[in-house]
Amino acid sequence: MARLHVESKINGETQEFLCDASQSLLDVLRDELGLTGTKEGCGTGDCGACSVLVDGRLVCSCLMLGVEASGKNVETIEGIAGDEGLHPLQNAFLENAALQCGICTPGFIVASKALLEKNPNPDESTIRYWLAGNLCRCTGYDKIIRAVQDAAEKMSHPAKLLIPLPDGVLLESHLLCSIPVPCHPVNHSITTSSTGDTPKWPDS
Repeated sequence: MARLHVESKINGETQEFLCDASQSLLDVLRDELGLTGTKEGCGTGDCGACSVLVDGRLVCSCLMLGVEASGKNVETIEGIAGDEGLHPLQNAFLENAALQCGICTPGFIVASKALLEKNPNPDESTIRYWLAGNLCRCTGYDKIIRAVQDAAEKMSHPAKLLIPLPDGVLLESHLLCSIPVPCHPVNHSITTSSTGDTPKWPDS
């Protein structure tokens, strides 16, 4: 059977690919485009691990055909972070330890992003209802809910995304998660070394 030519915008970039008529968008993303951040958990649309945004709408990519993505904008977990670094949701999941094995995490982050774009200040019950289609077998959900609440608060107060350092220097919070030191809350003090030019974290 001849493969079909499809052109879509994936994470902001125009992509052309060939796929079988019966090939799911999930398989296209992983096998044809190498975007393996989107995970397959069930293959039946029950777990949410394969969640992506299609024209801004949250969908399970295992239930959508690759050919249906023709002419559409698809956003995967690889497109969540910006040039400036990790998305506040990604930071919040790290800082709140809202992940363990990581299989479900991309779907949770994509679904949470869709929620916060529609409702920037959701309450706990709204978050739990929205994420009901995403399953996690590790964390017990509480840390995930707290991470979304934390991200929502910081996104509504951009100043909280920056952590103050001595002498008025600001370090973006996402940088704290890219170096091998613990991520401390904003209200922790940070001291300088004896030379006065190297920030030091307080003991945990």
